Amino acid sequence: MDFLFLIPARGGSKGLPGKNVKPVKGKPLILYTLDAARAVSGPQHICVSTDDAAIAAIVQDYGIPVPFIRPEEFATDTATTEQVLLHALQFYESLGVNYKYVVILQPTSPLRNGKHIQEALSLIAPETEMLVSVKETASNPYYVLFEEDQEGILQKSKEGHFTRRQDCPKVYELNGAIYIINVDKLKQKGLSHLDKQKYVMDKKASIDVDDEIDFSLVELVISKETRE
Repeated sequence: MDFLFLIPARGGSKGLPGKNVKPVKGKPLILYTLDAARAVSGPQHICVSTDDAAIAAIVQDYGIPVPFIRPEEFATDTATTEQVLLHALQFYESLGVNYKYVVILQPTSPLRNGKHIQEALSLIAPETEMLVSVKETASNPYYVLFEEDQEGILQKSKEGHFTRRQDCPKVYELNGAIYIINVDKLKQKGLSHLDKQKYVMDKKASIDVDDEIDFSLVELVISKETRE
């Protein structure tokens, strides 16, 4: 098998409690990501990794099987993404199913859709270790980001002599919407050491729900798109 579409959906959230199932226009947040995954894959290759029975029930009612409940040790604030990835891959390997790539789709990116995922998948090449979705950041370190030196004076985070932001080199920010990871390379090098290639998304599609303000913004965007 080539691609496992993994949706990590932990029950706990400090910034916005219950955000993965919080309704957006009457629809739990996680279902927007399930729709995106189903646009490119059958349900047998979609895995929601959750520790929460309520999330599992919503997913199953939506027609996606939940093959396991994530163990408690991989559902804490200190558990790493790599641990969650390897746990899911090892589960499928125990069933004799081996995936070449794992695609992480976080449920907090509801404006990422199937077209975005398909475009990202089309960029995968034999040498790809990891492909990440990004947006061009407005917080350019050559222009608007500063660090405080030992004397308390603000210095540019990255040296450059630019008088206009438009003249600065492009700088990209991970938007958290799509990660495509070569499984063999993950096991060989570890997640943090993989070489990264980019898939660029626009500002709107890149909105990531972390708090109430983000959630309200997503509701506004989806409401506007529904009316159009």
